[in-house]
Amino acid sequence: MTIAPSDADARFDRTIDRWFRDHLAMRPETATYLGLHDSDDQLSHGGRDAIDEEIAFYRRTIDELSAIDAGELSADRALDRDLAVHQARLAHFWLTEYRTWAGSSGGAEHIGEALFPLFTRDFAPLPERLESIAARLEKAPELLKQTRDRVTEPVRIWTEIDIESTRQMPGFLDTILAAAGSEGADTSLVERLTRAADATKAALVDHEAWLRDDVLPRANGHWAAGPERFEEMLRLRELQATGDEILAVGEELLVSEKDAREALRREIDPSASAEEVADLVKDDHAPTFAEALNEYRESMDGARAFVVEHGLATPPEEDHLNVIETPSFIRHLIPFAAYYDPAKFDPTPVGTYIVTPPSSPDMMREHNRASISNTSVHEAYPGHHLQLSAAITNPSLVRLFSGAPEFTEGWAFYCERMMKEAGFDDTPKGWYIVHTDAIWRATRIILDVQLHRGLIGFDDAVERLISETGFERPAAVAEVKRYTSTPTYQLSYLFGRHMIERLRDDVRRAQGADFDLRRFHDTLMYAGTMPVSYARRLFELNGR
Repeated sequence: MTIAPSDADARFDRTIDRWFRDHLAMRPETATYLGLHDSDDQLSHGGRDAIDEEIAFYRRTIDELSAIDAGELSADRALDRDLAVHQARLAHFWLTEYRTWAGSSGGAEHIGEALFPLFTRDFAPLPERLESIAARLEKAPELLKQTRDRVTEPVRIWTEIDIESTRQMPGFLDTILAAAGSEGADTSLVERLTRAADATKAALVDHEAWLRDDVLPRANGHWAAGPERFEEMLRLRELQATGDEILAVGEELLVSEKDAREALRREIDPSASAEEVADLVKDDHAPTFAEALNEYRESMDGARAFVVEHGLATPPEEDHLNVIETPSFIRHLIPFAAYYDPAKFDPTPVGTYIVTPPSSPDMMREHNRASISNTSVHEAYPGHHLQLSAAITNPSLVRLFSGAPEFTEGWAFYCERMMKEAGFDDTPKGWYIVHTDAIWRATRIILDVQLHRGLIGFDDAVERLISETGFERPAAVAEVKRYTSTPTYQLSYLFGRHMIERLRDDVRRAQGADFDLRRFHDTLMYAGTMPVSYARRLFELNGR
């Protein structure tokens, strides 16, 4: 007997609804990020049993959804089924094979990430959110203890990052307490919050001592994925290329982008050296970080207006973005800027664009005006914020979890060049930064592959990054620290752009005179986040 597609879809939807609830029960912090606030007072468990629970969850997902015949489902449901299985296989591999959880406790960062959306998103009056923050802080000391039993294979550099995060977390707690006092919250709530923060600070001191005195002496330096695991990660991510092929793209583009930047150097000032032109661009910055932050906001607004006026993409009806300083607990890992996507289920979804204050006077040079313009395209319009704000309008629950950095990071990087070609900030300094950032992303491909194949060490990677990009040393060190625990992520920027541009060119050839760039962009954005290889199905190209 043939099952009607509507029946199959309904059975699939029931399965996904249960899968979604199980996912959030396991990770209440994820529910908060998505705008579901019934468990805002909860923290997930931090110990090894939580890791085992996740592994079992992804194993069940693979088995249950693989047993569903995709041929019985509508095209959208079939795509969701394949996406969920893809994501589960990738997560299962990371948890069982790469095992970053065994190399670092991540306790302080876990707490910070659990508090961040409660503090920064105005989905409810601040006193209500402070109640949830206090409840999570009351559970934080126990969470820190729970994380200790899983650190069985400590990695030295990750432990050093862990110590740094632990030291910086109290500054974020002080920021929360200051806000509670200035907003006139109820005295009993402020007292409760203060007690919880003080207990967490004391637990952080103990945790730092444990990391420093117990973990660090037995930590090793083995963070590289290794050639075989790295290649398997690429296969599971379905990037449709080997490590050698991706490396070749990075090396080729490094040369071509350097040549393009050299041509711009002569255009900017033919009598100046490369170093002098770099100084001309980087020294053009606001006197203070506060003024630079305002310039970020103005540049963001200008980029959005340009996108709309030139018909490059369609913003969703709900489109809200806050620009704030990077919280203290993650500044050592985000030297420039980053973006947190809006919560799908909040009444008013708001994206959060964080910008890191300079750690030294020289670091203000990284907030130069040409860089601010390009970063705002990447992080805001039509980059991360616009893409992710559009993505959450898709009704699929699966696509909320379908992480695909070659899509999200590749899209934002794709937008940098696309906007310049359309005429936004089409100036020599503007293009100089675009090519400089492309050199950075090409270098990321090379370092990602070489670091995790064991072909280059940490210090040499820092020196290579500085020599290729001109980064200030603190920024380069922070960058390479991040690379050590995220194999295959850093290559996603440039190779993701490569995949999106190839897809765009294929769609243009297939559609001929009917091709419309805004329709292409909107189709990608509003379908939700997914690997680029899966996004091809949206255009029915069948792998062409």
